[in-house]
Amino acid sequence: MTDKTQRAPRPRRRRGAAESLGQVILVFESIIVFLAGLVVFGLKALPESMEPWWGIVLGSVLAVLMIAASGTLRWRWGLITGWVLQFVLLAGALLVPTIAVVALIFGGLWAYGTIKGAQLDRRNARLAATYADANGD
Repeated sequence: MTDKTQRAPRPRRRRGAAESLGQVILVFESIIVFLAGLVVFGLKALPESMEPWWGIVLGSVLAVLMIAASGTLRWRWGLITGWVLQFVLLAGALLVPTIAVVALIFGGLWAYGTIKGAQLDRRNARLAATYADANGD
């Protein structure tokens, strides 16, 4: 007995290499950014006019923004948002200079992931078109 109201599952959307690599990088970076917020709190590195607990809040907000941005990478503005977040993290080096090391490492990973991922996506599209032409699809 089959239920006629049951629909066939929708096929999953294919994600490109740039999107997949970018998501992995941003999610892992969000963990480090949260920990950097704890460092800013522990070192009381914020200006004296701000309470030290704002370091945790700022680190948490930036981490959540990175996780949210990882879901928008299928669109061009999502990639731009990722770049903006990299520069926001680099600005954190004004508070704790060691954050610059983290920003440069993850910024390099972000650049490599987005640039190389886009190259792989173009290559895969070209190969798919060649395969479709060869097989008459």
